[in-house]
Amino acid sequence: MGNIVGGRRWTFRSIASPAMGRAGTQGTMKKWKLDRIISIATLVTSVAALVLVLKKPVPVAAPQTPEQIAANAQSFQQKMDQIEQASQSSQPSQPQSADSVLAADSQTSAGEAAPTSTSPSPSHPAETRLTSDEINAALTQALGAVASDGTGLSPGTDVGSMPAIKDQKVSFDGDLVHGQFLTTIAGKDVWITISGHLGSKEGYATFDPTEFKVGDLNIPVSLVNGPLQRKLEEQRDRLKLPNSIDGVKVDNGELVLQQK
Repeated sequence: MGNIVGGRRWTFRSIASPAMGRAGTQGTMKKWKLDRIISIATLVTSVAALVLVLKKPVPVAAPQTPEQIAANAQSFQQKMDQIEQASQSSQPSQPQSADSVLAADSQTSAGEAAPTSTSPSPSHPAETRLTSDEINAALTQALGAVASDGTGLSPGTDVGSMPAIKDQKVSFDGDLVHGQFLTTIAGKDVWITISGHLGSKEGYATFDPTEFKVGDLNIPVSLVNGPLQRKLEEQRDRLKLPNSIDGVKVDNGELVLQQK
């Protein structure tokens, strides 16, 4: 920019203040450092979350030897057989013929005691208690049978509704059940741990979660409960209790099956 004064052309130049230049540079540096810190913090948080997800959590149940598995699985099966036998014996019997009634009367009159019923009263139904060791042994044998039969999930199986379970453990603590499952997510083995209250309603098993973990990372139950309940509703037929079972709950560190 120039002006003519006294026959001469004068040129004026705008000179920025050094202080203003330094202030702009410092502002840019501060913004760059802040963005850099946020990026590093985000990266560290993501890596930490990934490590926690892939980390194996503390087992909910102690491992068993093959001998313990065999003994506990046999105990589990014996209790299931007892429930089935009790259910069959409680069913209404066929009407007796006149000859059988007369024979029974003659035996009673001869001094033999008439048989007494051991069926529980309606107000006090019979209960069968199962320990976590018995259930884990049965699960271990069931998973082994699936693997040996070759009936497990193949790579082309649609796992949208049922992920492949490679291992599972169960334990009971007071009135809580803790389940731990090894599955595959994005090609990585990941442990899922879930705890909650097991119950029954109208002939179907119910579950209310109190804790959910992926690997060693805690997930808020409020984020999980809604999708979990919808999935349980979709699988409602699988939650139907056997005809011989009236209810199910966890009490004093054991699974209690209430018989009809």
